[in-house]
Amino acid sequence: MSNYNAVSAKNTENAPSGNGIYSHSVAFSHYNNLSAQLPIDPTTGKLVAGGIKEQAEQCFSNIKAIVDSIDHVMSDIVRITVFVKDIKDVDAVDEVYKTYFPTYVPARTTVAVAALPMDAMVQVEALLSHGEGSIPNAPQAGDLVKLTNNTANAPTSSLSTQTVAFSHYNYLSAQLPIDPTTGRFVIGGVQEQARQCLKNIKSILESIDVPFDDIVKMTIFVKDLKDMEAVNEVYSTFFPDSAIARAVAYVPARTVVEASALPMGALVQMEAVVSHGDGTPPQAIEDRHGIVIWARNTDNAPKSSLSTQTVAFSHYNHLSGQLPLDPTTGKLVAGGVKEQAEQCLKNVKAIIESIDHVMDDVVKVNIFVKDLTDMDAVDEVYKTFFPGGTPARRTVGVSALPEDALIQFDVVLGNAEGTPPQA
Repeated sequence: MSNYNAVSAKNTENAPSGNGIYSHSVAFSHYNNLSAQLPIDPTTGKLVAGGIKEQAEQCFSNIKAIVDSIDHVMSDIVRITVFVKDIKDVDAVDEVYKTYFPTYVPARTTVAVAALPMDAMVQVEALLSHGEGSIPNAPQAGDLVKLTNNTANAPTSSLSTQTVAFSHYNYLSAQLPIDPTTGRFVIGGVQEQARQCLKNIKSILESIDVPFDDIVKMTIFVKDLKDMEAVNEVYSTFFPDSAIARAVAYVPARTVVEASALPMGALVQMEAVVSHGDGTPPQAIEDRHGIVIWARNTDNAPKSSLSTQTVAFSHYNHLSGQLPLDPTTGKLVAGGVKEQAEQCLKNVKAIIESIDHVMDDVVKVNIFVKDLTDMDAVDEVYKTFFPGGTPARRTVGVSALPEDALIQFDVVLGNAEGTPPQA
């Protein structure tokens, strides 16, 4: 296995402790997945004094400490996700944000959620490029190039880049229902807004000559989960997009999250992770074309016509958000949050095992929970699935989840064998 990519977890004393539950940074292949950072002073383990600006400063300071500890720089960040308790605080967060990204700006998602751990006002998460890769004793030959792109055919912002490509992935900034010709929301309700979000994503991909069906993961943030039926009507007209995708009924992995508020008062916002078969140089020509997307479902986990359980591309697998549904009945398991957390993780495990992987391959776990006071109970279950505490982690409180669940898990795992070029 010496020639295989390896999961490389790192921690530093200069950022708040994960208490053995998660790692600060988990590198695999050409990406580092950072745990979401709260405004905690690492020397005291407590929230910093002050308001939203002080809290935002501490979040970014913690991210920078982690980035510095692994010999990287802030401009290696390809995507930032900002969670706030109050959407009105975003302007204050942006003042701090600009001091950390004075020239280059990554792809970005901003969402207001019902609650954050430790009653924080803000939490920030980063995904980092990792040019040297993580193959033991075989560093990447030469620095991969990060490619940024904006098009006038989708909304632009001075605070984010529409798409940032690195290695074999493109990460898109979350798209709001803004008409790029007017800079304003489209007229209409949630269906019209969902359509505009997807049109913006499609315009960005067309601007970099990437087909729509190269999307491997979608995350939908919706103001009211009751709107998802209407959103899905529109969503189904965009996926599958091509004749080839329709022939195999390909749909990306997907996670749906209820936000307490979205920027500009939007009803829906969509984020896409996209495969990038050409890669970013320097690479040998034969390594730059035709890597295939592998989409897989198993009967041992809940299925949906709107999402694929796991979509692998190159050296990563992206799983759909897993709810506490019994795959044999399609209904929520009986019991409380512990039983629900266990079922979510059993579903994750079943999917991972169905593609001949193991839980140790997980590099990032995102937890959405209705009541953050349930996290002690959730962590009891979590530790039985991740006893080493390796994966990076993010936890947010939400007001509602699909199927009226108490908890949902979203997972990313490494794919050591990669996906081969198409013959």
